Amino acid sequence: MCKPDTTPDTASESYVYDPSWLSRAQRMGDACAVCHTKWPRPRRVLGEQPDGSHVYGCDECAGIIGHQPVSAGGPLVAAR
Repeated sequence: MCKPDTTPDTASESYVYDPSWLSRAQRMGDACAVCHTKWPRPRRVLGEQPDGSHVYGCDECAGIIGHQPVSAGGPLVAAR
């Protein structure tokens, strides 16, 4: 049982993606789950699917959605 004054540990929680919203390439890890980029193959884990398989993203999208530290002042560009 959780104590009322404790904060949950959300850093270890993973976002669960609905596979019906992902393309086949995104579900297989061959395309970024955010921008659909296929090359270079996405390597950053953004979350998981209900079956436990990982969902991947490119470095740029991972930085935009907060899955990696972003350096201040560095421009971020996402293209679709």
